[in-house]
Amino acid sequence: MALNARLDHRNPLVFDTHELGRRPGALQRLTRTVDAPKDLGIKGVIGVPEGAPVELELRLESVMEGVLVTGTARAAAEGECVRCLEPLEQELEAEFQEMFSYPDADDRGRVIAEPGDDAEDDEDRLFLEDGLFDLEPVLRDAVVLALPMQPVCREDCPGLCAECGARLADDPDHHHDAVDIRWAALQGLAGTMKDGEKDEMSGADAEAGVDEKQEK
Repeated sequence: MALNARLDHRNPLVFDTHELGRRPGALQRLTRTVDAPKDLGIKGVIGVPEGAPVELELRLESVMEGVLVTGTARAAAEGECVRCLEPLEQELEAEFQEMFSYPDADDRGRVIAEPGDDAEDDEDRLFLEDGLFDLEPVLRDAVVLALPMQPVCREDCPGLCAECGARLADDPDHHHDAVDIRWAALQGLAGTMKDGEKDEMSGADAEAGVDEKQEK
């Protein structure tokens, strides 16, 4: 792992831990409101709009191997009801806890000569960079876990009519007369027969009229 710091302390989701030092047991509490980054949530389903305020409450604790970050994120998420397809807004509260390790210490806090020797372990760990850590990947994971995969505008949302697509919440009595497909053909035949009877009656009336004229 490269030791050159590449995090920008001006990024609102980058935090500085220098005040803690490397004193196990040292604590720091922080509150910060940041603009939501792009695509914060479940893409195409529900998420926090880019630039919307996200309130962060953090507890930073220095431990032997690094800094343990515990926090809560609050924001308003927007999406679409999976039943009626209407827009919805939901208050989001996501909790998280993550260890940011010192790059020169193993998981027991011991200094190691060559940080990053164990590539597999490094892939699963987040590291401090010159005393800084980036909260964004942790925040993204926490928000996805806190959001519903199938959001609804209300728990008892009846959804849409399967036949015409009408929103059932707007018309609780909405219904369609059910027709048994087994009788549909007979109904069509009956209609054809009725039309035929009308034609015959019309023809009979016409013939009667002709006969009446001939008698006169």
